[in-house]
Amino acid sequence: MDQHSDEIEVVLPPQPHVVDDGPSKRAIIKVLWDEISGGVGVWGAFKPIIAVTLALIPFLYLGQHFNRNHQRGFDWFMLQIPLSFTLILWLLLYIWSIIDAWKEASTGVSKKSPPNLAGNFN
Repeated sequence: MDQHSDEIEVVLPPQPHVVDDGPSKRAIIKVLWDEISGGVGVWGAFKPIIAVTLALIPFLYLGQHFNRNHQRGFDWFMLQIPLSFTLILWLLLYIWSIIDAWKEASTGVSKKSPPNLAGNFN
């Protein structure tokens, strides 16, 4: 066996009618857009931004509905009801603890204070 018998040489004839001016402006813009958008196109690039914008509306969970996760959006909507009661109850308990602390401190001070001497002057 000869060492050169395994090599294959391919020769293409030059094509005189094809002028290579490089990539077109449209091809460059397409490549740049694909790099910017991650190859997902205009809708794919802006879909997360729209979903976040809708999700910023409080209490409605529109971002989940926009992404067609209707069950998750409904579940989270229903879950916020007991959580809001918890927040309200916590706030009431916090306010009541402040009032109770003031009342207990006032009662303790009034029990230890000397009796009013104004009525003892006869």
